[in-house]
Formats: sequence, C-alpha cells, structure tokens
Amino acid sequence: MGEVSQLFSARADGYAQFRPRYPAPLFDWLAAQCRTHRRALDIAAGSGQASRPLTRHFEQVLACDASEAQLRAARPWTGMHPIAADAERLPLAARSADLVVVAQALHWFATPEFFAEAERVMAPGGLFCAWCYSLVSLSPPIDALVAELHGVTLAGYWPEGRASVDAGYRDLTPPFQRLPVPQFAITADWRLEHLLGYLRTWSAVERWSRQHARDPLAELEPRLRATWGDPERLHQARWPLHFIAGRPVP
Repeated sequence: MGEVSQLFSARADGYAQFRPRYPAPLFDWLAAQCRTHRRALDIAAGSGQASRPLTRHFEQVLACDASEAQLRAARPWTGMHPIAADAERLPLAARSADLVVVAQALHWFATPEFFAEAERVMAPGGLFCAWCYSLVSLSPPIDALVAELHGVTLAGYWPEGRASVDAGYRDLTPPFQRLPVPQFAITADWRLEHLLGYLRTWSAVERWSRQHARDPLAELEPRLRATWGDPERLHQARWPLHFIAGRPVP
C-alpha cells in the first residue's frame, strides 16, 4: 500500500463521518451524459461519498479503493460492490463501464498509466469525470484560521499531488475530449465539531502527527473555538467543485 493510502487508512472512520457529501444535481448531470446506465465505476471511492448517489442512476455501481480500511469504514455497501484495487490496475473487463468517476482523489494518481487504464475500461460513449474541492469557506475569520493551518502549520507536509487541488485541476491534462461541466458546489450546515473532525481527515494532518507525535490542531483549536462562538451554532460550509470531464478520443 502506498503512503497516501496509508494516510487515509489511518483516519478512515473520520473520513466516513466528516467528509462532505456531493450535491445530488451533479449525479443527475453525470447520468444524463451517459448513453447507457449499466455500470458506473467510482475510483478511489473512500467511504462512498460518490458511490452511493450513483446507485440512483446505474444498474451496478463498483466502488474501488486501494485502502481496505476505507472500504471497511463505509459498510454496509448496500446496492454497491466494493473492490480493493489500485487505480492503475483495475480488475474490470475492457469497455465495461459507462461512467468512470474520481472524487477528490485524481491528484494522487494522475499518471499516463492511470488514464490509459481508465480509457481501457470505458464503454463506447462512456464518460470520465473527476472533481476536487479545496479549502472550505465558512466566514472570513474562520477561513483565515483554516488557511493558516493549511498553508503555514502544514506547509511541507502535504503529499505530492495536493498542489493540483489548490490549482483546481487546471494543471492536469488527461487525454480525453473535454466536456464542459456546469457549476456545482458542496454546501453543508456545520457545527464546530464537524469542522474539527473534517480538518483531522486531512492527509497532511496525519503526516504532521506522525512526525511530531501530537495533534497539529492543538494550538489552533482554542482560536477556532473563540472565533466560532457557541459550538452548537450552525455555519454554512461551502466548497466550489472543479472538474475534468471528457470522453475517449475517437
């Protein structure tokens, strides 16, 4: 298992509990772009944030992840088929997936080998779509503290690939005919516990913790609490989504 898989495996339960859910209209749009709806493949599925909504549109949904701990944390996989496999070596027949999605993970394996494998499993007329979101936005004072954690405390601890998220995937050029995607964003009403739980799912937080044997949020958390106010108060969290979508070149 690679380092990135190990980092997310270590926090699999928190990932399942605190990572945000994607908007339903996104999956309506994805399904509308597909000629047939026999099989959808969610690569680096994690705890199934993208897999579950696909079950409303496709006869079969395969949730693939290199981390068995992530797949275990998402049980039960009702209506889905979990598969433990690396993104570059998918245990699927050629031309068998009508839709291939990668949610908040393409930056970890955006290699020519992966894109060739994704193209191999895509059915004629199939669609590839990957998306990411960067820093959450709640309010300017809270956002400033989150940005400090991301860019100062954790500087140098992000695994290679995180820069592509911060660039909104503009630096990635998969070999597909690109398809424009409407604007979508994640929104959620969060209490303070949700924000803290979410921040602790960051891969760089796990890396920092391993090196220093303590929680990198320990010094930031009192400041977050003071800025948030009543911890039960709801703030709207928002993440704009950034996309790469396309079809194999004929």
